[in-house]
Amino acid sequence: AGGEAGWSGRVALIPARRGTGRIGGVWLRWNGPLGLASRQFSGHWDKDLRVWPNVAAVRSPALQTFLKDAQFGLIARRMRGEGTQFEALAEYHPGMERRRIDWKASARHVHLFAKEYETERNNQIVFAFDCGQAMCEPVQGMPRLDRGVSAALATSYVALKGGDRVALFGFAARPELRTPFVTGSGAFHRLQRAAAGLDYRAQEPNFTLALATLAGQLQRRSLIVIFSDFTDLTSAQLMIESVGRLLKRHVVLFVTLADDELETIAGAAPDSLQELSEAVSADMLLRQRALVLRRLQQMGVDVIEASYATIGPRLIDAYLEIKRLGAIG
Repeated sequence: AGGEAGWSGRVALIPARRGTGRIGGVWLRWNGPLGLASRQFSGHWDKDLRVWPNVAAVRSPALQTFLKDAQFGLIARRMRGEGTQFEALAEYHPGMERRRIDWKASARHVHLFAKEYETERNNQIVFAFDCGQAMCEPVQGMPRLDRGVSAALATSYVALKGGDRVALFGFAARPELRTPFVTGSGAFHRLQRAAAGLDYRAQEPNFTLALATLAGQLQRRSLIVIFSDFTDLTSAQLMIESVGRLLKRHVVLFVTLADDELETIAGAAPDSLQELSEAVSADMLLRQRALVLRRLQQMGVDVIEASYATIGPRLIDAYLEIKRLGAIG
């Protein structure tokens, strides 16, 4: 638009990925009315622009319906099952676990009664992100880290709705980000803002330092959800040892994206010696990957390996199952 006071314009910037970007300089150029000459202006504009993570999953009708009608949400219906807080006695039915039978009440009423428990609220959930170079690799045009952040925020929203406390933790060669625990869905924007500050690092992650630092900051038993990936058995072994120390006090859930590229290469019919060599190498890497994940499971870690399209729902289901079992409290 033009006028006597000057000229103004508008441009739309489309970010390529999540994070914080700095605009250091601005260049403007416009042509004259006859198109025969142009003027150019340059100036400094030191300003940070924060690109927030994708939270489309949080706004999806499916998740909103779930929050309204399921155990957590607007109805605020209590979640009964295998929690830790005694709720009530109910008539025993075949299929219930026998350890839930209240023998004293059953003898008093000459009928079998079982205990029902309410799942404990106010649990602590920590989403720990490996920001190292393996998590910077793209999956369908988006870094693995960003895929993990979107899944974590969707699960955080469910956890906050359910009355739990949520914090974020990011690390690479050293701890990068640590937020305080927030509670209530009204504080969700604080997690969004903090997640935008998770940076990409071309470094090998130091699991020993990061997870030891995180463990030292937690005063009570928590659910720690680790988003990571690995490329060799040496770094994976260090990760396994560090995760094993966390298991002494906390519940650990390990989340990784399935490597579709390796699976495609390993499963393709080779037409040349080069393709055969690539298929053998890809198959070996997949076997090593499966070995590491199996080792984590044998230690007692819950493991999620899924495609980028299903990682969010899988994580929410795993969180709700852990909460139903009362494993955090």
